[in-house]
Amino acid sequence: MKPLKAIYWLRLVLGIVAALICIGFALATGAIPNIDPTETFPMDISVFMNGVSIAIILYLLSYYVIKWRFVNKVEKPSKLMTTGIGIYLLSWIVFWVLLYTLLAA
Repeated sequence: MKPLKAIYWLRLVLGIVAALICIGFALATGAIPNIDPTETFPMDISVFMNGVSIAIILYLLSYYVIKWRFVNKVEKPSKLMTTGIGIYLLSWIVFWVLLYTLLAA
């Protein structure tokens, strides 16, 4: 498998792992409430900000690990930062919202 394709798939998996860590953190801190149907916006903004912060930190950590592993195998080292960013964010947000909804209901 080509290095950039491997990085792409790695970022997909890391997005799912980041969502699991975000949900685990929310459970550990007791931030997932039982949703009241009369409430229009049941999610606290701190839960969202904690999730975004964890996702960004994990993405930056993955960049340094990927850079250490693949820097000599790609022609442009700048591709290491941008390859897979879209699939990372998409997989993170989809799995995070799905799991949050399942646990809060």
